[in-house]
Amino acid sequence: MKNMTKMMMAATLAVGTLAAGCQTAPIVTAPVTQPITANALQAYDWQLVDAKRANGDKVTQLFFDPAKPLTLKFFKDNGNDRVAFVNTCNNMGSNYNVVNGNVVLGNVLSTMMACPEPQASFDTATLATVQGKYSISTNANNTPILTIKNSSQVAHFKAVTK
Repeated sequence: MKNMTKMMMAATLAVGTLAAGCQTAPIVTAPVTQPITANALQAYDWQLVDAKRANGDKVTQLFFDPAKPLTLKFFKDNGNDRVAFVNTCNNMGSNYNVVNGNVVLGNVLSTMMACPEPQASFDTATLATVQGKYSISTNANNTPILTIKNSSQVAHFKAVTK
């Protein structure tokens, strides 16, 4: 009887070990990335939702007025692809091209008003934020997200219907 109990315990342990070894990891879906094209950029307005420096700190200059977040508006103007940086103190914008899936901004044009703080810092932070590698993916809610990453920060913009 003791031998039978030992054999049953060993068999139960062996089956449990096998079952644990055969388990599969849960399926985790990575964000779906889509190619950067002028049409993809121009399909929405892009509203800033998060911006962090390389050390993880929030870029606070971009969030002084939550009612007026930095918004990127990509559009065609007389056959040229343009982007406007909305809610800045100065009117700011640039021509852009998509080259091999990368957004290349032209010279940023801006009015030259003497903006008070914190608006002046918002304008400066905007210029730093829009320079970098652009990518578009979708989040868990299937909302398109534009990410701009450079050596000093990463910014995320959610798609907003025009």
